Amino acid sequence: MSELGIGTKCVQAGYTPENGGPRQIPIIQSTTFKYDTSEDMGKLFDLEASGYFYSRLQNPTCDHVAAKIAEMEGGTAGMLTSSGQAANLFAIFNICEAGDHIVASSSIYGGTYNLIKVTLAKMGIQSTFVSPDATEEELSAAFQENTKAMFGESIANPALTVLDIEKFARVAHAHGVPLIVDNTFPTPVNLRPIEWGADIVTHSTTKYMDGHGSAIGGAIIDSGRFDWMAHKEKFPGLTTPDESYHGIVYAEKFGKEGAFITKATSQLMRDLGCVQSPQSAFYLNLGLESLHVRMPRHVENGQAVAEFLESQELVTGVNYPGLKSSPYYEIAKKYMPNGGCGVVSFELAGGRATAEKFMKHLKIAAIETHVADARTCCLNPATSTHRQMNDEELIAAGVPAGLIRISCGLEDKEDLIADLKQALEACR
Repeated sequence: MSELGIGTKCVQAGYTPENGGPRQIPIIQSTTFKYDTSEDMGKLFDLEASGYFYSRLQNPTCDHVAAKIAEMEGGTAGMLTSSGQAANLFAIFNICEAGDHIVASSSIYGGTYNLIKVTLAKMGIQSTFVSPDATEEELSAAFQENTKAMFGESIANPALTVLDIEKFARVAHAHGVPLIVDNTFPTPVNLRPIEWGADIVTHSTTKYMDGHGSAIGGAIIDSGRFDWMAHKEKFPGLTTPDESYHGIVYAEKFGKEGAFITKATSQLMRDLGCVQSPQSAFYLNLGLESLHVRMPRHVENGQAVAEFLESQELVTGVNYPGLKSSPYYEIAKKYMPNGGCGVVSFELAGGRATAEKFMKHLKIAAIETHVADARTCCLNPATSTHRQMNDEELIAAGVPAGLIRISCGLEDKEDLIADLKQALEACR
């Protein structure tokens, strides 16, 4: 058969039941797995055979779901993590160590910004943040001798900037490092960064992939295209013997297609244990099966809400790449011709005080520290997800203090607009 469509992959990929086996991915709720001989188990510890011995490293339920997401993204291997934050930590820490440096877009989720700027710095990994709109020359200027990776979000949360993946990939590859792209908002239904040059893709599966607020999780997908051995001196963790794992050289034994995820599983998950539970993976798979049906509705509602907000006098600015007034409109059409997501951010005249009053009057949209769900929700990032940033950092990240982020769910768009309208009138 020819390449399957994204909808078929959402439903079918990652798991093929055996004759008489369960049709749904089974929940293997077991910490351990039994073997007949020590030799059999020893082959697993030597990475000479595939299988399972302890669910902190791998579990069949999680692996089936990871394989589905890998197929959806067009990658060669994948793994699940306990959260999207864990996915980004693993993706970076898998190739960086103390003394290294990364270049990251400044327009990213506040928690990820804090992870990179503060927590990784405590681990000896320094960073330089660049504007997503920077020229190739400006991006190149941010690189250092010890730079090991470049990071960005396909659609930034909550600034809604759109990453020029091809441009970032060209610069990253010119410096011999991989590009890591967090693709949480568009999902592979609307954008597959690997097709545009990304090397590693991460997700907070808590968002649209789950889609129902039922389970926290993350995922990492490897494109299988970055040649680690061609840049051997930059990535010793992948290209030299790992003495903590029998002296294995991941890039030699597993090649471009499997080295990254194998190391992340065998080394990082072994030591850090940010594992997704089989039960959460099961819930995630239920969400994935309808992802291709839900995303067009999220986009439709997001577009309608953005257009409505743009016409309101009390609204001083709307961020949504589907609007013709957006500076990212053309680039969004290039990468996401079917639309990006249902998240809209906007600013009200009167700043933070007006924003707080507006949200108090909403009836359908709930104030939640969440986004990309079947139910519409909103929040003021400056007082929640981005509250660790000062005013200058908020502006650099595209999230001024009076900004509201609304995530349009699957409700009728007419009802969402009516709810916004009455809340705006209450602020006059």
